[in-house]
Amino acid sequence: MTSIASTSQAPPLVLTVAGSDSGGGAGIQADLKTMLALGVHGMSVVAAVTAQNSLGVQGYWELPPEAVRAQLDSVLSDIGVHAIKTGMLASTVLVETVAEALAGCDAPVVVDPVGVSKHGDALLAPEAVDAVRSALLPVATVVTPNLFEVEQLTGVKVVDETGMREAAEAVLALGPRWALIKGGHLPGEPADLLSDGEREYRFTAPRHDNRHTHGTGCTLASAIASHLAMGDDVPAAAEKAKEYVTGAIAAGFPLGAGIGPVDHGWRQRA
Repeated sequence: MTSIASTSQAPPLVLTVAGSDSGGGAGIQADLKTMLALGVHGMSVVAAVTAQNSLGVQGYWELPPEAVRAQLDSVLSDIGVHAIKTGMLASTVLVETVAEALAGCDAPVVVDPVGVSKHGDALLAPEAVDAVRSALLPVATVVTPNLFEVEQLTGVKVVDETGMREAAEAVLALGPRWALIKGGHLPGEPADLLSDGEREYRFTAPRHDNRHTHGTGCTLASAIASHLAMGDDVPAAAEKAKEYVTGAIAAGFPLGAGIGPVDHGWRQRA
């Protein structure tokens, strides 16, 4: 057997801090698949473990905060990161633990403020919403709420696309540098609004007739983090991430008896 010495450098490094999805469509699993598909090295801090499948979330269990902090310290102290993505953090203590660790990190942070699953199952304790507002969003480079999460965080209810600017302003008031308001739940052509309070970008995509959309939010946020790690600015990263997730939705496939996942490897099979 011939030994081949590797002289290549490591690809950009992206860390996800999120929950594990036993069904493989969302959470840590979706994040790492997205990162691999986009050419970065994905690393993970598991904050919670879910029991879930295509029908919903049957239960979840938080990791102790000291375990979450130890994972963060292990990666950040030795390997380092070029971008960080956060997802399901479940509880006040975990939100605060993660926010404290990320406050001292120079890498861009993409916050997906996960509140509920695709099936409507709660993934964030109600009392933890205040910690997301006060501790996590101020350290975010970009936050990517859907319309339910906008209402949960700010009280602003968006019923049509004209309300998305108000939503962005309300989210930006909580401290992130950029807000990407996802409008996919509105009728008509899906449109997302990205704003930093001065500049606005509107991203559109065709609406695909496909119910297999599990993991879209995790995938979008991870794709943004991946492109930030590769050197793109926020608008370019968001545009490229939108293109990637749109293709993944179009290629979504059935799994089990319920909602299947998006296809993270669609470009490899195109």
